[in-house]
Amino acid sequence: MSVLPLVFTSGWASGINAYAVVLLLGIFGATGISDEVPASLQRTDVLVVAGALFLCEAVADKIPYVDSLWDSVHTVIRPLAGAVVAALLAGESGSLPELAAGAVGGSTALMSHLVKAGTRMAVNTSPEPFSNIAVSTAEDLGVAGIITFAIFHPLAAAIIAATLLVLGIVILAFLASRIRRFLRRRAQRREEKRLAGTGSHWPPG
Repeated sequence: MSVLPLVFTSGWASGINAYAVVLLLGIFGATGISDEVPASLQRTDVLVVAGALFLCEAVADKIPYVDSLWDSVHTVIRPLAGAVVAALLAGESGSLPELAAGAVGGSTALMSHLVKAGTRMAVNTSPEPFSNIAVSTAEDLGVAGIITFAIFHPLAAAIIAATLLVLGIVILAFLASRIRRFLRRRAQRREEKRLAGTGSHWPPG
């Protein structure tokens, strides 16, 4: 079977939590659960680094506003990770050109990342922190579930990932007004900090 469904699913999941994808695939390969995971993802150093970064993301992703800052930093990292993982999977199976797989994985990761980042901006308009924790936990469980399912049923998992991606885009469109409000609020805070910093340089009168 073509590796394309697994490539698509891993790309979608990488856009949400790339470190979890690398960690899970590496564990599945190292334990012999899957033969499609390339050896480079099963290396001990890769698993240790992915595990450490996953723990960092698990914490940062549940703190209001810190999660949006974390998403901004990962705008490049997640699509790149999705492209690399996809190319490695394609190279392992030999059923799909690595360049094409990288393009599919990277573009899918970028789209799901943008949906995730935009949704978090909308969630951050809520004054309480519990919604962030709930959404982040749901994302972590969703990534773990879909990657595990994709190992055994890649085509079905890809259909689910595609459905979730389209659903996320639709939800993001409905949340657009809240996102704009979040961006205005953040710009206002930056301006207030700038003015406060400028005012502190004036000598006492």
